[in-house]
Amino acid sequence: MTAWTGGTLRSPVTGRTLAPAGPYALAAGDERWPVLEGIPFLRADRRALADAALEALDAGDFRAALVLLLGDQDNWARTPPPDEAARQKLVSNGYETFREAMELLAFGPVATYFAHRWSDPTFMSGLALAEAHWTGGRIFELGCGAGHYLREFARAGANAVGGDIVFSKLWLARRYVAPDAGLVCFDASAPWPLPDGFADAVFCHDAFYFLPAKPHVAAEMRRVAGRGTVLVGHAHNALVGNLSSGSPLPPAEYAALFDAPLLYDDRELTTALVQARAPVPASAGALADAPAIAIASGAGAPRPVVGGVAMPSPGTELRLNPLYRDHYVVPVAERHGFVQEGRYVVWPSERYEREYGSLVTYPVRLGCSPAAVAGESEEVDDMARRRVLLDLPVQW
Repeated sequence: MTAWTGGTLRSPVTGRTLAPAGPYALAAGDERWPVLEGIPFLRADRRALADAALEALDAGDFRAALVLLLGDQDNWARTPPPDEAARQKLVSNGYETFREAMELLAFGPVATYFAHRWSDPTFMSGLALAEAHWTGGRIFELGCGAGHYLREFARAGANAVGGDIVFSKLWLARRYVAPDAGLVCFDASAPWPLPDGFADAVFCHDAFYFLPAKPHVAAEMRRVAGRGTVLVGHAHNALVGNLSSGSPLPPAEYAALFDAPLLYDDRELTTALVQARAPVPASAGALADAPAIAIASGAGAPRPVVGGVAMPSPGTELRLNPLYRDHYVVPVAERHGFVQEGRYVVWPSERYEREYGSLVTYPVRLGCSPAAVAGESEEVDDMARRRVLLDLPVQW
């Protein structure tokens, strides 16, 4: 079992300090919470589920406790939870790839999002935000999902810790994406289980606009960051239509939640990464037509996005973006009566193409080598910067 590595936690109900109570629980007096795969389950709104998992653990049935928690979802899930047989199959047999595990967990459209997040332009914007304003030390990510950013933070030498409301996403992070990160499951709308000044930076990307209690969440982010930096990326703009649910705010209302924030158009951050330059902040008024914005509070002037978390380190084995299909044949000039062979992007869904197709940084047709090593040439580094070539987990 991988232990919780984030430090001292507090009860989300009483605020009391939690201490280890055996290998699979944290406790404060007679109050106990389960810990599975090194992930404390501290959802204040799931007390009955926590108790059921503890009962299984007390009986020595680790597998039954894990199956219970893998069935939990957030309150705005659009798909039914995975059935028990699928969860039993996953826990009993294990599966070689991240994608197979997500299929058994019935992630639906979220599985597509997670599988291809490595090259999404909105993922790149978050890397650029962090590279421009994070100065190192411990970083806590709220809404970390399956650990995509935690993996990059850890590779940059950070003490990376992530929290999410969905246990199964954290389990995927532990097993496939960010095995060494500290992980904790909790509800951000309740009191956070983290102490004051826990992190040097608090980061939240493509999640803040979903949260109903935004003033509370913003206050907790500031408290946990102490004198450090708060970074919020890809927050949907209420003034512009989008494909996702949630409860977005206008740029000015987001800005009012944080101290002296710098604001960015999310698209500007992605462009800054591709062009290896510092992103340019904008006023709330100038962002009225930006589909999504980003916020940096407690930060200095932005730095150029030339490496760090934004780029794979030299020597990293890179793979061709899996959205490209080898030797896929498409008609490119039917009026001339010929077709052209090559590697073409094949979108995983119509929704994915609608959301990202006009924003992606990689070409639709490609003729490059399918693999390379980061740092071996300027051409390879440019392809890595544009996400033609990716640093994917071994078990992707």
